[in-house]
Amino acid sequence: MSFFRVLLSIICPPLAVIDKGCGSIIIVFLLWLCDWVPGVIAALVILNNPKN
Repeated sequence: MSFFRVLLSIICPPLAVIDKGCGSIIIVFLLWLCDWVPGVIAALVILNNPKN
């Protein structure tokens, strides 16, 4: 996980997970709409997932 990805997930979480698939983008976007913090946390969890 690069510094640019972490910074992008803090500023705009849906853009940080754009290459992880449509489901990840939708989930992060909906959480980001509810509040900023859950979207950031979800983006960081998805980016830190070792399976992908």
